[in-house]
This record gives sequence, C-alpha cells and structure tokens, in this order.
Amino acid sequence: MKSETTTPTGEFVLRLSATRRGARLARLLGVNQLHDWGVTGSGAEAAELVLAELASNAVRHGRVAGRDFEVRMERGDDHVRIELSDARGERRPSPSATPGEGGYGLLLVAALASTWGVKDREVGKTVWATVPLAPR
Repeated sequence: MKSETTTPTGEFVLRLSATRRGARLARLLGVNQLHDWGVTGSGAEAAELVLAELASNAVRHGRVAGRDFEVRMERGDDHVRIELSDARGERRPSPSATPGEGGYGLLLVAALASTWGVKDREVGKTVWATVPLAPR
C-alpha cells in the first residue's frame, strides 16, 4: 500500500484586545498554530516575525478604544498568509525610507514576505502578508 504525505492546511482566526498583551498573545497562539500545522524552520521563524510585527502595529497604530483586532492565518501548500485587521482605516501603513527610533517593522515584513498589502474593510483595514515556507 502506498503512503501519501499531505500538508496540513487550514485557517486560524481569533479576536484579541487591542493591547500589548493582546499582541503578545497573538504571537504566542499563532506560533502554536504554526507548530500544529507542521511549519518549522526558517519559514516558521519568518511567519512568527511577520505576525509579531503586524500585531504590534495593529495595537500601536490601529487601536480604537473598546475595539478588538483580528488575527487570521491560512496555511497553504508552500506559504502562510497572515492578516491583521484593526478599526483604524484612516491610518494606512507604509514603510519608512529613513527609519529613526523605529519604523523598521514594515521593512522587515517586506523582506520576509513574498508580497504584502492593505485592504479596506467596512470598519477599519486589514494588513496582510504572504510568507513563503521555503527560502526564496
């Protein structure tokens, strides 16, 4: 009998308070989900960094009092798509050409993701990134 290997796929979604604690929890739970999907090595490290940066930005720049942010991850055959949605649609992220004391986060996301962007929502925005699981 022939054995087949399949890649675990799926979707992971959670809502968290738009606080520093919520951002840390998003990273920890996201890393746990990556491990459950069998994502390891440099792909897991890249996805963790992207998730941590997008969660931090959602809390720092997208926070609206009393509103949560949402984390969504989808596992594909050769990538993980990470989405962070917040309630501040008017605050669009853009990498800083000359970062001072900060501003490196989106440069890191751009370096680790094969593509990233922002899409509008009825309330707020979603910042997304596609992280390849194999070196580019």
